Amino acid sequence: MEQSSVDEAAAAETVRRRRVGVLLVVALLAYVIDLGSKLLVVARLEGHQPIGVLGDVVTLQVIRNAGAAFGMGQAMTIVFTMIAAAVIVVIWRIARRLYSLPWAIALGLLLGGAFGNLTDRIFRSPGVFRGHVVDFISVQHFAVFNLADSAIVCGGILVVLLSFRGSNPDGSTHQTTKAGPAE
Repeated sequence: MEQSSVDEAAAAETVRRRRVGVLLVVALLAYVIDLGSKLLVVARLEGHQPIGVLGDVVTLQVIRNAGAAFGMGQAMTIVFTMIAAAVIVVIWRIARRLYSLPWAIALGLLLGGAFGNLTDRIFRSPGVFRGHVVDFISVQHFAVFNLADSAIVCGGILVVLLSFRGSNPDGSTHQTTKAGPAE
């Protein structure tokens, strides 16, 4: 192998490792902020009246959610646990060929949020893999959610935007081909 090829391969591996590092740092920050916020609101707000942040539009109140977003699927907690675990595995597999910084951030947000809610599903009552997620940010006429949910939504939006821009996790771009005239 030529020296320039070896140097290029080494440089590419360095970039990949840095991107995986960014993914892990973003995931860890999202996870720690979510976990800390849940510990704080459970200790300080559970069993108390909601606290208005923006009048009645945004309030803080502890809700234990057995289901998915918007309280759907209350009887499917184990399914949501398995989905979160699958998301973590998929992100780990994608990370092996991750060269894009925006994708690293998006996947880090998804990973941190998935770990945040998975932690609740594993360690909170009523039991292992059936635990209820702690939600506490209530938006009038919308939903009650937590910071892990926010990280997942922000990561998901970023993934959609990156996909629409033609960006791939490996740093390449995809192009749509224009169909020629019908024959």
